[in-house]
Amino acid sequence: MKKYCSLLLIAGGIFFITSCENTATDKAADKTTTDSAAAFDLGKAREWIESDNAKFMEEAKKGDSNALAAHYASDGWAMFNGSEPFKGRDIASAWGGAIRMGMKDIKVTTVDVVGNAELLAETGTYEMLGEGNKTIDKGKYVVVWKPEGGGWKIYRDIGNSNMPPKK
Repeated sequence: MKKYCSLLLIAGGIFFITSCENTATDKAADKTTTDSAAAFDLGKAREWIESDNAKFMEEAKKGDSNALAAHYASDGWAMFNGSEPFKGRDIASAWGGAIRMGMKDIKVTTVDVVGNAELLAETGTYEMLGEGNKTIDKGKYVVVWKPEGGGWKIYRDIGNSNMPPKK
């Protein structure tokens, strides 16, 4: 009986000590999360996105599909109407296809940005223009951004048209 009580007392002590250590670790993790959250500025993140979108629009005017694809994360996806998702190098091909089909310019307008230091979600509108500034397509989009390479990159890009289907 003494052995059983001693074992129970030792086990209880170990459990107590381990619990204390976990609580301290949890508090340290919470403080780190709080500190990084406090350091995150959603306004600055939105400024980054709007600046990146301005570069994106300039590169679209130049017809540079590789530069457009460089805005995407290494594991990014572009998901457009009527097609399977484009991933990796296929993203440059997707934008190249849009350029070959007559896209001369694209206007992107950020409506809202929400998120945190790990992921941002941008909602907005777009208008794709062809020869003579004729509207080829217009619609809305959601882009999920993630940090990569010291800045924000497009992780998921999904857009859909407001225009009626062509007959």
